[in-house]
Amino acid sequence: MATFSKCTFPHASYAAFRPTYPPALYTSLLEYHHGPRQLAVDLGSGHGLVARSLAPSFAQVIGTDPSPGMVEEARRSTSASNVSFREASAESLPFVSDGQADMVAAAQAAHWFEYPMVWSEMARILRKEGTLVFWGYKDHAFVDYPKASEILHRYTYGEGPDLMGDYWSQPGRAMVQNKYHDIQPPGEYFDDVRRIEYEPSRGRHAGEGTLMLEKRMTLGACKEYIRTWSAYHGWCEAHPAAKRSEQGGAGDVADAMFEEMVREEADWQQAEPSWRELEVDVEWGSAMLLATRR
Repeated sequence: MATFSKCTFPHASYAAFRPTYPPALYTSLLEYHHGPRQLAVDLGSGHGLVARSLAPSFAQVIGTDPSPGMVEEARRSTSASNVSFREASAESLPFVSDGQADMVAAAQAAHWFEYPMVWSEMARILRKEGTLVFWGYKDHAFVDYPKASEILHRYTYGEGPDLMGDYWSQPGRAMVQNKYHDIQPPGEYFDDVRRIEYEPSRGRHAGEGTLMLEKRMTLGACKEYIRTWSAYHGWCEAHPAAKRSEQGGAGDVADAMFEEMVREEADWQQAEPSWRELEVDVEWGSAMLLATRR
């Protein structure tokens, strides 16, 4: 999570442009959960979205994140009296007592954890029959615009100076791409392991599995969302002279990507010069991993 910890990272933009999670997602994990709801711990809490969403269902929620900037943003955005935030990594949570947590959640964060080190800490803080739930999403798809989706994938994972593939932290990104199948809760600590997955296809709600994450958003917001990616910030560090077009520069990798998309998608081209205001349906490939403490 080194990128998100840097003082230069735009934590407010992360909060503004990252996708949110629908009520049905929280319903699924709460239906899986059994027993008390005294304490939930949200790992890699970021700007506190999940911690705030769990607050109505638990007496106390502690959100943790190794990034001081994210913790500051979470505190600034949270008013619920039963939610607090701590600067901490998932592998070391000394402020949580043995068996104190009823649920441990991690949204779009589990691929950053140190395995197998994190498992012993999860086993320590979770009570017997407590719930572990990790979920995440990979790159999105423009479900009505396959050419744009192909271009997105090439810029996201292609290798070379003009693409972002070389700037993803590994093996974390590969774990996301593999829908967390690389994350296997140890049988000595956990049972009743379940997985919920979704892979978009062409057309809205036409994908395979259980849809967890979708949004209708403007193309301008899509571009700014991409600018919250760790790989994008890695690319910018490697190209310090690149300046985004909105700031009067020749453009960065996100500008180049969307310029090509607009050329290839007729609807987007016809929206010129206001293509940034065009709304599109977006779905994310996603996965949820649930397990119960033995």
